[in-house]
Amino acid sequence: MTGKAIRIVDKKPELVTLDRVADVAEGHVRVEVVSSSICGSDLHMIEMGIVEGLILGHEFAGRTPNGTAVAIEPLQHCGACVMCEDGLRGLCPDHALLGIRLDGGMATEVVVPSSMLVEVPRGVDLKNASLVEPLAVATHAVRRADLASGERVAVIGAGPIGLACTAVLAAVGFDSDSSARHPHQQDAAARLGASLDVSDGYDVVIDAVGSSKSVRQAIRILRPRGRLIMVAAFWEPVSIDMGILMKEVDFFSAMGYGGIAPDRDFDMAARILGENPTIADALVTHRFPLDGATEAFATAADRAAGAIKVVFDVSN
Repeated sequence: MTGKAIRIVDKKPELVTLDRVADVAEGHVRVEVVSSSICGSDLHMIEMGIVEGLILGHEFAGRTPNGTAVAIEPLQHCGACVMCEDGLRGLCPDHALLGIRLDGGMATEVVVPSSMLVEVPRGVDLKNASLVEPLAVATHAVRRADLASGERVAVIGAGPIGLACTAVLAAVGFDSDSSARHPHQQDAAARLGASLDVSDGYDVVIDAVGSSKSVRQAIRILRPRGRLIMVAAFWEPVSIDMGILMKEVDFFSAMGYGGIAPDRDFDMAARILGENPTIADALVTHRFPLDGATEAFATAADRAAGAIKVVFDVSN
């Protein structure tokens, strides 16, 4: 039996045919992939040659042979170091991400360690369950913010991660203001409960853009001794001006996800999506089959044309 997957060849997505893994090693599980989505970082890594030759995809979900609906926490780690013991798998010296350093989930089927499985609540359509991964990134960022009751929060950027942060904030009982660039992003932020009226004096600002301009904006609208949570990836050096010192801003980075089951960031993200499945209505703008990879990636790269989250419908 054979399957299909999207492999990066000469910096372009290419649909390839793969032989099915015949034997599943002990402690591993075969997963039929139902949905897999494109992350903005995928676009950067393709251009930079980081994922050349790999099957892409670190946002994906599916079902196990017994029919269990699962999302995949795509972190391989040693399991024995201090970081792993503390639930900080992304900081393990030997960690590797599926779809970035190892073959990922833009495929009809994957075999993964059972420790990567996160059960998806009933009521969540598996076609939307690839969103658990970006929601887990947002959950990690919100947890890093360590919000106290009554604190004011702004989110800069309304791409998938910025919108996911807005959704997680609402889920844990915090209103937020959203700085969204494009009209379709503004609409999505409003649908998730954010105000588009960004002012100043915030206790916490979450930066989901990761540019010199967004960092300057974050510092400008924070109150003195406010907290800047950087959830965006820097794809080029970012400059920080004296404002961060003049206001004594606390700078926190939030990369990936962690935690210990049953309270991993992934577990919480799955619960949030289960409690509010309509999050998918705001985030998912386009769907393609695996054999539409070329058009799907071109669509994902054109944010100004209306794309937020582009999802592959892999199987039913």
